[in-house]
Amino acid sequence: MSDPRGGRLLTRRTWLLGTAAVALGACDSSRPRQGFLGAMERFNQRFQSALFNPERLAPEEPAEALTRPSAFPQYFISDRVPLEPAGWALQVGGLVARPGVLSLDDLRLMPRTDYRIRHHCVEGWSAVASWHGVRVSELAKLVGADPRARFVEFRSFDAGYYSSWDGPSAFHPQTILAYGMNGAPLPPEHGAPLRLYSGVKLGYKMVKYLTAVNFLPEPTGGYWEDRGYEWFAGV
Repeated sequence: MSDPRGGRLLTRRTWLLGTAAVALGACDSSRPRQGFLGAMERFNQRFQSALFNPERLAPEEPAEALTRPSAFPQYFISDRVPLEPAGWALQVGGLVARPGVLSLDDLRLMPRTDYRIRHHCVEGWSAVASWHGVRVSELAKLVGADPRARFVEFRSFDAGYYSSWDGPSAFHPQTILAYGMNGAPLPPEHGAPLRLYSGVKLGYKMVKYLTAVNFLPEPTGGYWEDRGYEWFAGV
């Protein structure tokens, strides 16, 4: 498995998993946050957090680098493409002054961010699309997120898929709640009506089919993170 940008992050992950395999007697794979694996995960999280630069932007890709829509991999946990529930709206809560519910029209009235950047998957592939939506940092301002909310949790209607992020990554200028892809409304196979997208995380952190955003004082894990994947998962 290799990273198309040179393998920095995936090489580190390969090292972590290889080291864990040598020490299987010191860990329990059914409890990935405990024992040896838990200690290595905590070390890896501190290491990646120290490397993270909240001002560094993922480079914009040229229009000719766009991946054909049919070639951009689709991913969901459900048996079939999840479809938007009737009366869908985004719930926003946690440590906020103004919890509430936002429709897609409400989100479209907020300042819009557009970019064309490369998507990186932990499996080693990458693809390019254009995305547009509203920054998570703008949502935080709207609802009055408390400074003590150092983490943000994202939940979906895709069979309970979820992930939690560190605050600096969630509030990065390229972390958005995307409602559009390649100049059109977000299609169901890529997370409609609303998905998380960012230039600073691997693909499994970018929750599709969003139903809730919660600003929290502690992290809550994630669908794949609870199964042993890296929690920070930075690019």
